[in-house]
Amino acid sequence: MSIINLNKKDFTEEDKADSYLKLEDSSAPNHGKDRRRTISHIPFNRPYAVGTEFDNIRHAIDNMHLSGDGEFTKKCHARLEELVGCRKAFLTHSCTAALEMAAILADIQPGDEIIMPSFTFVSTANAFVLRGGVPVFVDIRPDTLNLDESKIEAAISPRTKAIVPVHYAGVGCEMDAIMAIAERHGLLVIEDAAHGILSTYKERGLGSIGHLTALSFHETKNVISGEGGALLINDVKWIKRAEIIREKGTNRSEFFRGHTDKYTWVDIGSSFLPSEIIAAFLWAQLGQAEFITQQRLAIWESYHDSFAELEEEGNVRRPIVPPECGHNAHMYYLLLPNFESRTELIERLNQSGVNAVFHYVPLHSSPAGKKYGRAHGELSTTNVISDRLVRLPLWVEMKEKELIHVVDAVYETLGLKNISKGRQDAARHSVPAQILA
Repeated sequence: MSIINLNKKDFTEEDKADSYLKLEDSSAPNHGKDRRRTISHIPFNRPYAVGTEFDNIRHAIDNMHLSGDGEFTKKCHARLEELVGCRKAFLTHSCTAALEMAAILADIQPGDEIIMPSFTFVSTANAFVLRGGVPVFVDIRPDTLNLDESKIEAAISPRTKAIVPVHYAGVGCEMDAIMAIAERHGLLVIEDAAHGILSTYKERGLGSIGHLTALSFHETKNVISGEGGALLINDVKWIKRAEIIREKGTNRSEFFRGHTDKYTWVDIGSSFLPSEIIAAFLWAQLGQAEFITQQRLAIWESYHDSFAELEEEGNVRRPIVPPECGHNAHMYYLLLPNFESRTELIERLNQSGVNAVFHYVPLHSSPAGKKYGRAHGELSTTNVISDRLVRLPLWVEMKEKELIHVVDAVYETLGLKNISKGRQDAARHSVPAQILA
């Protein structure tokens, strides 16, 4: 086993302690203990390496193929199609790139409107604004924090071209209702499943339901490649053009398959491919995607049980996952009563060595959101949720003592200083044995 410090020369000693990946030269998941980790600082996220990333990267170098669409890219495509259940997958260098490809495939023209939540990352809107589209921000549900399907139809105008549901925290939107609305009005559905790898809605993989889907493999996601993403396609009519757009608007892939005698410019496009180095890293991760999800779910459930008492007493609200949704434990969040209590909790947790963070500033309230988009309605739920939400540390190989430290710090901040054995039991009951300290 080796420890790798990232950008070592530029980091402080404190940074170095938090910024490394453990790698083992074996095919088994990395269950080894990290003796350098201390309870003095618990980061919000720690990128996880399964142990075969270096082997794959060395293999890519030995293959003498480091640009895109080599052996590892093709393996990743097939694996994603298997895991998600989509018709075709194309790796991209980011989820943003996948959304930008989707906007081109959707033929977004200046003035076309795209319905989406305001409670999302800027790329959801920016990808369409780049084509001249107008984001129309619709409020979210108070339970799942997803796009409120009951408010979509009222936001549709003659210029509406697509609906972009965002599966927040890996919990699926109400896709049956959204797809039915889209069908009635002749609209496209583009899933933003940046959080959604291996989550399901009514036993269908997120990313297999809409016409197009964007995935993320950023280092903060469950399955990672540092930076990275994928465009998933569920209608075969999009596949040929997607391949051309991804290859800078050329028919390069067809040429290398021998389907054409020329390699030339045939459409608009850009350089959306990741390198084989990225694909080699991702291939290792995809091989352990189920294991990663199981580990995260165990920690998520431990948090959820530990905070039941706080919810019963009205101090917080825990995440709500509808019974028809199978989530992937992408994040664990709490909703505090108001902005002031949320701010105090984050400050106190960070003073206790727990890196807790808020999430999106609503796009409709941002300078670019006001300039390029418009809000449909007051978006009152979006505004309130943005002020109240705090995200807690959650990563594979999080130890029992770290989990209990976070739980205790939350209780203490909220004025409950006596840490009960019952809460400690809740924090440990579903943590797998291999991650216990």
